[in-house]
Amino acid sequence: MKSLVKKIGLGLLAVLVIIQFIRIDKTNPAVEPGKDFLAAAGVPAETGQLIKAACYDCHSHHTIYPWYTNVAPVSWWIKKHINEGRKHLNFSTWADYDAKKKDHKLEECVEEVKEGHMPIASYTWMHPEAKLSQQQKEQLVAWFDAYRRNAPHETPSVPIDRPASSEEEEEDEDGK
Repeated sequence: MKSLVKKIGLGLLAVLVIIQFIRIDKTNPAVEPGKDFLAAAGVPAETGQLIKAACYDCHSHHTIYPWYTNVAPVSWWIKKHINEGRKHLNFSTWADYDAKKKDHKLEECVEEVKEGHMPIASYTWMHPEAKLSQQQKEQLVAWFDAYRRNAPHETPSVPIDRPASSEEEEEDEDGK
C-alpha cells in the first residue's frame, strides 16, 4: 500500500513539474491612448485611479502579471479570467464601441460595482489595493451613472469626484 501511495505521489509531482513548461502568453496588445476609456471619457484623476486599481488588470490591455502567474495551473485559471474580462469589457478599446454598447457597458459597470460583484473576491484577495470601500463604490457608481446620463461619448458636465459645497452652489446660482 505504501508503495502505491509513493508511486501516485511521484506521478503527481512529475505532472506538476511537466505542466510548468506550458506557459501562458503574458504579452499585452498595443494600446492606442485615445481609445482608452480613461482618456476618451475624460475620467477625473481620482476616479481613474480607482478604475485602474479595481478593473484594469482584467478589463484592459494594461494587465500586470504577478509572480504567481508563473505557476501552472494557477496561471491558466488567471489567464482565462483575463481573457473573459477583456471579452466582456475592454477599457483599452472603449472608443471602438458604438454608443449603444457604451451605454450598456456603463449600465453594467454601475450594476456590478453597486452589487459588489466587481472587482471579484478572488482578485481582491491577492490585490488588496483593488478592494473598494463603500465610499469608493459610491464614487464609482455615481461617476459611471453621471457619465452615462450625459451621453457615453462625452465627458460629464458636472464634476463627480467631490460633492459641491453649499458655498459653491450659492456661487453657481448667483452666477459668480
